[in-house]
Amino acid sequence: MNKTKIDWADYSWNIVTGCKNDCEYCYAKKIANRFKDKNNLTYVNGVKPEHLSNIPYPYGFLPTFHPNRLNDPQKVKEPQSIFVCSMADLFGEWVPDEWIKDVFKACEKAPQHRYLFLTKNPDRYIDLYEKKILPYKENIWLGTTITRPSDEFVFFKDTPYKSFISIEPILEPFGQLAKGEMPQWIIVGAETGNRKGKVIPKKEWIMSIKEQCRAAGVPLFMKESLRKLMGEDFVQEFPWEKRE
Repeated sequence: MNKTKIDWADYSWNIVTGCKNDCEYCYAKKIANRFKDKNNLTYVNGVKPEHLSNIPYPYGFLPTFHPNRLNDPQKVKEPQSIFVCSMADLFGEWVPDEWIKDVFKACEKAPQHRYLFLTKNPDRYIDLYEKKILPYKENIWLGTTITRPSDEFVFFKDTPYKSFISIEPILEPFGQLAKGEMPQWIIVGAETGNRKGKVIPKKEWIMSIKEQCRAAGVPLFMKESLRKLMGEDFVQEFPWEKRE
């Protein structure tokens, strides 16, 4: 577990790495393939824990469980906001339920922290809820990553679950964010890097989201990638901090 440059969290905890979503703008895939174990990619049944401890991405961007990292949250005593699996989609359909169970058990052993989850497959939340795998905990935040208005997200109405959406990278203007109930937090950010076809958002796209958040009383967090574009309209708000 490491301190992170992601500006809405304190730490990232990559207990699982790798993903099969194959997003064209993915930064994580480039990082994982850069630091993969180029000499040991022929294992069939996993690798020894001591090997995993030395190689951050032993299989590149193939989904990999790192059991040697399960106790990492316990090693940090002061409460922190932890982004779980910044280098993976923990709730992708290819991830076994057992991996997810182990992650939640590890969270329970370090209850001082706030755990922030993100997925592009929010239906998995429903599946885990119905299987009674999803824990009822105040420090668990369930998020969905979306990039376009057509992307789906899930809110648990009339339950203690805290939900948020991360619009990153924003690829199109959004009209109405949600019909009826809004999430408890919204994050928005621009695409970074130099990908061919990179989308540059317009200020009015972000202002529309800001206005909807203000009307609904929902905190909004703009990532640093939007600071220059937004100027005096730039805001970074957390739902767990008191607002004036």
